[in-house]
Amino acid sequence: MAKTKRQIHLGLFLQGAGHHVAGWRHPDAESGSENLDLLQRLAATAERAKFDLLFLADGLTSGSDAHPSMVARFEPLTLLSALAMSTTRLGLAATASTTYGEPFHIARVFASLDHLSRGRAGWNVVTTSYARTAANFGARHPEHDERYAIAEEFVDVVKGLWDSWDDDAFPKDKAAGVYADADKLNILDHKGKYFSVKGPLNASRPPQGHPVIIQAGSSGPGQDLAARNADIVFTAQQSIEEAQSFYKSQKERVAAHGRDVDSLAIMPGFLPVIGDTFAEARDKLALLDGWTDPTNAMPLLVERLGHDLSGYDLDGPLPELPVSDQLQSRAKLLTDLAKRENLTIRQLALRVAAGRGHHIILGTPVEIADRMQLWFEERAADGFNVMPPYFPGGLDDFCSKVVPILQERGLFRTEYEGTTLRDHLGITRTADRRGVA
Repeated sequence: MAKTKRQIHLGLFLQGAGHHVAGWRHPDAESGSENLDLLQRLAATAERAKFDLLFLADGLTSGSDAHPSMVARFEPLTLLSALAMSTTRLGLAATASTTYGEPFHIARVFASLDHLSRGRAGWNVVTTSYARTAANFGARHPEHDERYAIAEEFVDVVKGLWDSWDDDAFPKDKAAGVYADADKLNILDHKGKYFSVKGPLNASRPPQGHPVIIQAGSSGPGQDLAARNADIVFTAQQSIEEAQSFYKSQKERVAAHGRDVDSLAIMPGFLPVIGDTFAEARDKLALLDGWTDPTNAMPLLVERLGHDLSGYDLDGPLPELPVSDQLQSRAKLLTDLAKRENLTIRQLALRVAAGRGHHIILGTPVEIADRMQLWFEERAADGFNVMPPYFPGGLDDFCSKVVPILQERGLFRTEYEGTTLRDHLGITRTADRRGVA
């Protein structure tokens, strides 16, 4: 079969109050991570625009100084199950932790979502960076590299549980009185360093074989985890040069594991601010920045750097900081950005308030499409995780003004060609233990 022409993948990174920390203050914003009507309309908009997937980030803590989209929000798998009922093609992906979770539970909920959505589920594997999370679970927070070692075993167990039953294990033969074929049952019986899981999973094999696996860590251990397991990598990159370097490194790791490099899609996040002119887009961002209280922006910066900055002058340079045990790759990205652009702590905090370290693109629809095309064609990205600054207007502008340009250039689909998330990504269904796909 002829190889399909490479096209851009698009994900909607959904945050109910907008991605910009002040997005909810925009006069046209309908904020609310617990506003189901809004979230359903946003999913419908992304599906009309033929996005590959909708993605929900998550964390296991909260507080009054958290990002407005994350202070109070629906549990992601519950929400995606609801959205599965109001969509038919859009992929549905969510974050779930390998440090504060159990493989059996994660395998079960994502298998269930894959069944409910008829093959559109995706799991964003995270190790949970923030030590404060431990207080909600009465647990010790593992160090960075140990978290990734736990994640490696966790993912192996989950995939094994998804393979508990062969695809044709449930004949439901009324005449013979056979509901489940015992010969097509696989007992995992896993005994490892971190987990002991007997199995089998009390869910039949998912429609995709395995739901799509996503990984978002950009550190060395994160890239290795992705190279072995992931179908999508979410990443944050500030320049095309940085993005190309990461892309090359990640693809080389994929090849080293004997995988086809095209089987993994690298999708940097970016926040588009769209205007009829560049000046209008610049003014839109300035308006949002003007509504940003530094007391709301600083906790987001401190969280990503992993260090307290309260003793430093906000209008002075970012100090030299030791490597954090939290978000190592994000901390390096922000530190490099501050040095490269000679940003003060206050200026860096405003950047984080807007995009949390992701690339911010200002411009006309054509200018934004040009930037996306450049990154795509120059192998800095296989697609993008779109982060509108506020909802619904920020998404409406992107879908009505930028997506048609990408389609006219032959860079993005005009119709879905399949029904599952794996179909959208151009990757095959995972075979069962007999090699049947």
